[in-house]
Amino acid sequence: MPDAPSRPPAEAELDVLRRWAAGPGPRALRASIVLQAALGRHNSEIARSLGVSRQTVATWRQRYAAEGTAGLAGRPQSGRPGVVDEGDVVTETLLAPPDRRSSRSVGRLLGCSHTAVAAARRRWHLGQADRSPLPPLTPALADGEVWVAGVHHDTSRTLVLLALRQPVPGRPAAGPVVRPPTDALAAVAAAFTHALDPHDHAAPDDSRGPAPAAAAGPSRPQGRPAAEPDQAVSVFLAAARRSHPRADLHLVVLRGPAAEGLDELCRRARVTLHQPPERTGPVSFLRAVLALDASRHPSSSARVLLDLAADLDGPAPVRWIREPLPAAPGESPPGAAGPLRAAAPAGSGGANQIDLGSFNECVVIETVRLAGSITRGEIADRTRLTQQSVSRIARSLLDRGLLVEERRQHSTVGKPRGLVRLRDDAAHALGIHIDPEVLTAVLVDLSGRIVARRVEKITPEPRPGAVVAQIAALGEAVLANTGQAVRENSFLGLGVVVPGPVDTVSGTVLDPPLMGVLKDVPLRSLLEQRFSCPILVEKDSTAAAVGERWIGRESRARDFVYLYLGTGVGAGLILNGDIYRGLTANAGEFGQLCAVTLGRVEPSGRPEVLPECNPARHVLTRADGPRAGAAGQVPKDPPTVREAARAIGRGALALIDLLDVGLVVVGGPFCTGPAADIYLTEIERAVNDFPTARRLRRVHVERSVSIHEAAAVGAASTLFHAAFTPRLRRHP
Repeated sequence: MPDAPSRPPAEAELDVLRRWAAGPGPRALRASIVLQAALGRHNSEIARSLGVSRQTVATWRQRYAAEGTAGLAGRPQSGRPGVVDEGDVVTETLLAPPDRRSSRSVGRLLGCSHTAVAAARRRWHLGQADRSPLPPLTPALADGEVWVAGVHHDTSRTLVLLALRQPVPGRPAAGPVVRPPTDALAAVAAAFTHALDPHDHAAPDDSRGPAPAAAAGPSRPQGRPAAEPDQAVSVFLAAARRSHPRADLHLVVLRGPAAEGLDELCRRARVTLHQPPERTGPVSFLRAVLALDASRHPSSSARVLLDLAADLDGPAPVRWIREPLPAAPGESPPGAAGPLRAAAPAGSGGANQIDLGSFNECVVIETVRLAGSITRGEIADRTRLTQQSVSRIARSLLDRGLLVEERRQHSTVGKPRGLVRLRDDAAHALGIHIDPEVLTAVLVDLSGRIVARRVEKITPEPRPGAVVAQIAALGEAVLANTGQAVRENSFLGLGVVVPGPVDTVSGTVLDPPLMGVLKDVPLRSLLEQRFSCPILVEKDSTAAAVGERWIGRESRARDFVYLYLGTGVGAGLILNGDIYRGLTANAGEFGQLCAVTLGRVEPSGRPEVLPECNPARHVLTRADGPRAGAAGQVPKDPPTVREAARAIGRGALALIDLLDVGLVVVGGPFCTGPAADIYLTEIERAVNDFPTARRLRRVHVERSVSIHEAAAVGAASTLFHAAFTPRLRRHP
């Protein structure tokens, strides 16, 4: 019996098979196998006579039986294309789950061999412990961390601007691989593909292979004037250099003429000109470098990618320039000229200048902070740590100056018990609150006491640079009045709070209400040029809640909602002993919740911006009478304070039903005077009379322990919170 299915060849096929068998090429072997099989020979006999394996014989006999002579025709092996796009290899490696990042897994996904995947990874230095991933450009890049700083696209050229950050001593060259945001990266790829050829959606995807340099670009929309190509590129490079004055910039030509005028433009802007890798197409290259960027800066990358996708999806030309990245951990910001020189330790997860050593040390510090003064035995009882562990930790904290020992309490048995407490001057932090009207800067010690304060009207100059310069000068003026010992030995850093929304990781103010001058301003990066210290940027309501928890000690040692009455109303959430920031650190948009609860929706479907949720628009004169404005005039149809309080109460009711907490704290600059009592009364009535679970609990509504400087004190407290609060998951 034959080893493989066979059928006798027809006369016409025999002539073809004999001709193939006598000719050159791989078909000669295949035809010989079929001819010998037609003589009734077994696979082992055919294999011995032709010098091939029995599996090869069986394969071609089966193909001939199924497809005839067409089955013997030359064909590429399945899943093994001759050319693989290295940009796709890099992107798919970074997007794959950790257990599917092997060369074989990525090769199966892309339909190529694992050796081709491994070679592409080597060329991009992906997965090498001693080097950061880099695209193999011509000329080659030096070692460092690469990120996408800008994109220029018009009818004649497509350019990508990369910035290179030199390795930081003591920091690993290649950190852990973090998966980039898939949806945002796909949005960029789709928008860029459309931008390259918006009128031909049936065109082949150029991300699967290198595209010709002279690929057709999009036609210019009617009615939009355009600069000459070289002039447009010159403007782009000049703007990028202004945004990144000290960065090592590199321009990659993805499409269009490479040498025409670009050499001179790059020389003037101090930018190095490169050609892209030979084995990548325009779309795949952009995806790859964006994926590399996002894998190193995952928390802020989604916004950056979506912003770029929106620009690419609009009319050409496109000139997108990214804000500067903040300084890397352990890296002194370039050009820092401020009075502070204390930088965070390399690789630290927060602004913790003092080496706490362990989670248990934070637990002890937290216990002492809440109690005020406490004995070691009471610390052990509250933390369930052993007496020996508490004694060891307390001794270490005393030696380092974080704790101080007070007089000993006499007891009826045993030796006198010593009380320990936090040393108030062991740590200081600077907090700056940016309000549409005023700037407030405070220096706060570890107890929450304000050591120095300064308040200024915000400059009317409509330039971001002028506002940032005033903010920096205000902070420097406060620090100048403190002692040298504070600045050198106990200073943790600077906390800055602004109205949301804000990208807290990159420190970029996005679109604050009533503060258009700071829209999309990279505040943290700009301040790092003046202060060489850790800088945190936070939402005002979130920071106020952190400050309340820190200063309130045991009275705020449980979950609570903080309603911040400032220019607008926001909420800060303390849940499970920590601040709840949400996915993008923008939780607490309380005004929208009030509008939804009240059924106040604009024609577009967006929740209405309620005048009741802007306490700055009305000032109390009588409990329910007209409200006078700042200059004495009565605004048209202003809500009364009681109406505003009722609207805020309805929003608070929704929060209580959603979160099931038992404490609401009300604070902020407009929770003062007689108005404060009205707010507290109306909110307390709403959260206790109407909730679904009102029979199971009584919700307490209390005034904040810090009123006027709540946000500024909270800004400083974010440094203490990051340094000393025991948390298993450390926030960036």
